[in-house]
Amino acid sequence: MAHLHDSMIEPQIEGLFDTLGSKFSLCTVAAGRARDINAYFGQLGGGVGTMIPPQVNSVARKPLSIAFEELAAGSVVPIAKSELEEPEADAEAGSEEEAAAS
Repeated sequence: MAHLHDSMIEPQIEGLFDTLGSKFSLCTVAAGRARDINAYFGQLGGGVGTMIPPQVNSVARKPLSIAFEELAAGSVVPIAKSELEEPEADAEAGSEEEAAAS
């Protein structure tokens, strides 16, 4: 029987497993968002403003901790790669139909 131990990590990683389904998904989504947060903090002084700022108020200083807090709060919703590829496939099918009609 697994016991929950007191941890310094907040939110607890075990709770995030349930929201994403697997450890691999959690690592992939959190690492990607942490890179985005790090890029946002890196470009703050440049005035570019192209990156999305952190979506939660956090006292954490590490981008990965902020990413975990965003996932726990539901501020970041992962999109499956298959969902991203479907519109491209539809556009390619449409252009093939147009070419065949010409």
